[in-house]
Amino acid sequence: QVQLVESGGGLVQAGGSLRLSCAASGTTLMINAMGWYRQAPGKQRELVAAPTSAATTIYADSVKGRFTISRDNAKNTVNLHMNSLTPEDTAVYYCYATDRGIVYWGQGTQVTVSS
Repeated sequence: QVQLVESGGGLVQAGGSLRLSCAASGTTLMINAMGWYRQAPGKQRELVAAPTSAATTIYADSVKGRFTISRDNAKNTVNLHMNSLTPEDTAVYYCYATDRGIVYWGQGTQVTVSS
């Protein structure tokens, strides 16, 4: 079992920055990928940043050039650096981790961007 806890969400003005963090605990030895999704009110959960098997990262078109993912394998954490935030980035952000075909999710952290 893998447990994921996100942190770093909050309220920020448009144009500002936030860094989200996700810490994995439990049986972390076999974790493969860690990334981020988000879900805005009334919308489906969507991918934000996901590493691929080719050692690259897929970013949603809406966040390319503004968001960057980084992972610290030694600490079992993944961060999402978000710059130039807009009100359209308002959502609950979820991190995920994959382990031998199983996907684990965090509880989510709220990001609200005011105009």
